[in-house]
Amino acid sequence: MPSVFLSSPWKLNDFAPGEGLDAGAFQVSFDDNAWLPVDVPGGVHPALIAAGRIEDPFYDRNEEQCAWIEDREWWYRLTFDGPAEPLAAGERWRLIFHGLDTFVTIWLNGEKLGQHQNMFREAAFDVSDRLLPNQPNTLALCFDRPLAHTEGFEQFKTEWQWKHEPRVFMRKAQFSYGWDWGPRLPEVGIWRPVELRRESRAAIAGVHFYTLEIDRDQNRAVVAVRVEADRFAAQGALAASVRLDRAGASPVTATIPLHGEGERVSGTAYLTVEDAALWWTHDLGEPALYALQVTLAQDGVELDQHAQQVGIRTIELDQSPDPAEPGTRFFRFVLNGVPLFAKGADWIPADSFVGTIPSERYESLLSTACDAHMNMLRVWGGGIYEHDVFYDLCDRMGLLIWQDFMFACALYPEDEPEFVSEVEAEARYQVARLRSHPCMAVWCGNNENQWIFDQVFWQKHLAYIPGSLYYDEILPRACAELDGQIPYWPGSPYGGNDHNSMTDGDRHNWDVWHGASPRKFGEEPKVDYSAEGVSYRRYANDTARFVSEFGMHAAPVFETLRRNIPADQLYHHSPSMDHHNKDNPKNKGDRLMEGVTGVPKDLDEYIDFSMIAQAEGLKFGIEHFRRRKPHCSGTLFWQLNDCWPVLSWSVVDYYGFGKAGYFYAKRVYAPVLASFKALDDGSVELWITNDRLAALDDTVTIRLRAFDGQTFWQREEAVSLEPNSSACVVRLAAENLAAGPDRYLSVQSASGLFPANRHFFVPIMDLQRDALPVSVTVEAVDEHTLNVHISADKYAYFVNLSVPHEGTAFSDNYFDLEPGEQRTITVTNANVPLRPDMLTVKSR
Repeated sequence: MPSVFLSSPWKLNDFAPGEGLDAGAFQVSFDDNAWLPVDVPGGVHPALIAAGRIEDPFYDRNEEQCAWIEDREWWYRLTFDGPAEPLAAGERWRLIFHGLDTFVTIWLNGEKLGQHQNMFREAAFDVSDRLLPNQPNTLALCFDRPLAHTEGFEQFKTEWQWKHEPRVFMRKAQFSYGWDWGPRLPEVGIWRPVELRRESRAAIAGVHFYTLEIDRDQNRAVVAVRVEADRFAAQGALAASVRLDRAGASPVTATIPLHGEGERVSGTAYLTVEDAALWWTHDLGEPALYALQVTLAQDGVELDQHAQQVGIRTIELDQSPDPAEPGTRFFRFVLNGVPLFAKGADWIPADSFVGTIPSERYESLLSTACDAHMNMLRVWGGGIYEHDVFYDLCDRMGLLIWQDFMFACALYPEDEPEFVSEVEAEARYQVARLRSHPCMAVWCGNNENQWIFDQVFWQKHLAYIPGSLYYDEILPRACAELDGQIPYWPGSPYGGNDHNSMTDGDRHNWDVWHGASPRKFGEEPKVDYSAEGVSYRRYANDTARFVSEFGMHAAPVFETLRRNIPADQLYHHSPSMDHHNKDNPKNKGDRLMEGVTGVPKDLDEYIDFSMIAQAEGLKFGIEHFRRRKPHCSGTLFWQLNDCWPVLSWSVVDYYGFGKAGYFYAKRVYAPVLASFKALDDGSVELWITNDRLAALDDTVTIRLRAFDGQTFWQREEAVSLEPNSSACVVRLAAENLAAGPDRYLSVQSASGLFPANRHFFVPIMDLQRDALPVSVTVEAVDEHTLNVHISADKYAYFVNLSVPHEGTAFSDNYFDLEPGEQRTITVTNANVPLRPDMLTVKSR
């Protein structure tokens, strides 16, 4: 049935708490001519920026000047034309707010509709008796101060004297109250669309598509489509017709009689799909999609429709014992019967103001992930359940999603029935909303809550964790009852002794950067912020099954800093720069650089040195974890993206500029990886990791060279490797290496199966080489494309290209050139004409 989205012209104003109600801002006749325009979907902060009431909160320390917004109540108003025709018998109008942030009271035409207090589920109202046809209608919404609703929970606050931050008493994006990478800018407002939907007799209340069986030998699949309907005025039988369609194939159809007591009725169709096109991650095959259309009807009269893209695939989480490492278990995802190595990163909201994120930013960031050979992203539990466009794009692009429920780094109350009820309603809403997406790989109860709790209360080793009601009962029950196909996991990390074990479950490695140490239940946590304590070399000691968080800070590119830091504060550790580093203590990055590049002397060195430390660290860690396949079956590093321009763990900054870490990750996540492993006796092993589903036969060339171009020796080796495996293929004895700071090892593929790689024998800062400029010639191919030819007589380290316009793409960046090597890098920008003088090329 037809829907209308109420997107404009909404108006916004603020009052001291209670004054808006006293002034009658809910009344139809209220004068709102002086109010500000506000976008819906959107939020208060972007509207205030557009109106000039606040400065850009991301610039300098303007965030601090926005604190007053939290102390006001915020009113939205809209006058819209009612429907041209009145309702017929058996029809209704439903007003659906798909996202309200967070504590809000709603009026329609001066009458109170109701209240809502959960950002993470829709608020729906039957307005059939209140909507005025052929007349103006007025909506008014009052958003309360969120902190005013956190003043209870006294028993919880008294019992647990840790992490009872006000954010935990709200079903609101937790990161908005500040994180170690994010500002405190708690948004308020209508952050998802407002829909006015006309329905007749019955409406589709839910559709669940899932795969029951795949016969790859017969190229056949059996799928199920469960349809639920709300029979609010229909008398007699209802039926749903199902059509599953893909271009070039015959559609599969079925009709489902719907049965049930009361208003809710349901039924399931089981369909056999011949010549089934399976949904794969983009690295293993085609993420094939089908068009699913469901039509609800009664006596031949269509009542409602639902359309969605779906995929035929099975997903399992294998936790069987690992026979090669006794006492451990696998933690690996199995897609369509194929165990895979999950390569990817953790995802945070793409903006602090989640109601204004354009679809184009999602497409750009997710394309960036695919281009870097990532096949999984983890939606972190302190952000949001993402917008529909995010999951639709992941379906289309072949990216799996690890989906946290929105609980992070805290204890959550269980003794307030209203709060518990909200959590359950939220979980059931989100599971029903997301369950049919083929990209969904796992439901996860929270981020770090069990692990951190045990560290804080390590002396007591308490068996019960506040919030367990959700992670152990409510969330898994919602997943089982409404889905039953996608695995559920209680937390991240979780499993084993310490809930952050190397023998079981998934692990967050914060030994590196945060200086933590592996421990067991009952042991005191220890932290070492020294250069050795935060060193990425510690990844070599990690024998985890699946690493779902690890990483290091790096500065964004200079252009990002220039836009957000005042010119007189563009130096390392200036007040403004440190404000854009939310982690503490502020010198962790200095300690990391101490052991890699040395401490920077100026801003240019800080940008490069921090990027080098991050990039080399990610390279070292991912190579180590990938070599351990299948004992380790995934690396999701912290983090892919940023929500504002900040010094953080991201590899792609707020504007979309890739850091060095992004391009290193792109190479190290290639389907086939050649990597060197240094052993304690001075020898070095060459490993090949093959994520492809085909066997590998290749010839590799290994060289020991000096940075000035001298070749000490060169050897060629024929290598063969089974599909989906990792193995040592060559061992180089210490006496044949004569390791030193003036030389390096390199490996290349004769057939180009993997990116070339190298191994240094000493830290970057101790390399004995001349840092000489590279030779560059630039060729303009067309208005939006440059070919950059780069060569070097001697070894060139960290060659990087920059253009001060986001959206500029580089075929490669932040790479090394061997002596005598020449490379051509293609630079493109579809939106901005490129000139050679825009380009900067440098090396270290």
